[in-house]
Amino acid sequence: MKIIECPRDAMQGFSKFIPTDKKIDYINELLKVGFDTIDVGSFVSKEKIPQLADTSNVIKSINMNNTTTKLLVIVGNERGANEAVNFDEISYLGFPFSISETFQKRNINSSVKDSLKRLENIQNLCVKSNKKLVTYLSMAFGNPYGDEWSIYIVAHWAEKLLKEFGINILSLSDTIGTSNPKVINWLFTKLINEFPDVEFGAHLHSSASNFKEKIQAAYNAGCRRFDGSILGIGGCPLADDNLVGNIPTEKMIEIFEKKSENLSINKEALNNSLKIASKIFQ
Repeated sequence: MKIIECPRDAMQGFSKFIPTDKKIDYINELLKVGFDTIDVGSFVSKEKIPQLADTSNVIKSINMNNTTTKLLVIVGNERGANEAVNFDEISYLGFPFSISETFQKRNINSSVKDSLKRLENIQNLCVKSNKKLVTYLSMAFGNPYGDEWSIYIVAHWAEKLLKEFGINILSLSDTIGTSNPKVINWLFTKLINEFPDVEFGAHLHSSASNFKEKIQAAYNAGCRRFDGSILGIGGCPLADDNLVGNIPTEKMIEIFEKKSENLSINKEALNNSLKIASKIFQ
């Protein structure tokens, strides 16, 4: 069981700039909790995501001693990837690949066709630099822009990425919170059965009323990698205007502990992180 904490996702759409030292203090506390990975920032356009323009300074200043937690950053092109691989602290590069032509242009200013080339180049760079690529299949559960969408289209693109590009970590992303348990279960069941050696993740956005059933559907299908955000804060600022939040990490932990999953969570550090987050995002 892997829990991926995503302060990057929480911060990126927050309108007021969070001082770099506050980000560092927050992430240092998160590093004590026992998460498998922290999605710590991004190397993308500073104009589009000004909140994360200080990612390199944050990474240089956080304390990676005495933690087994790994760091992940999001990149949108080769330039960002080349910058990210220079950090020894970073283990994973995340690339958002959308099956929606409209959203892919809106999110990383690239067509789907050009994004495939970017994905190939970034994957090659990761292999060369001893990093791992996490591919986020965004708009995996619906499309608000009128682009063609179905569960079979999603399955087709997932299979294409896995077979043709050597992807071995694929996270299905509910970018706008439109997923439902039936579709979640169908997609994860099909893909996990077809590709047993691939690590599939769930990056689900949700309202407070239905996140439990979404988590349950992915878990029952065999998914054991889940993204979350403390207090459920965040969402994609380049997606729909009426954003739904992330799945609250602290609630996910409760769900999985009831299933007797051994998460090795430091509860004191988790509670401290909740307190810090409530002040940062007030």
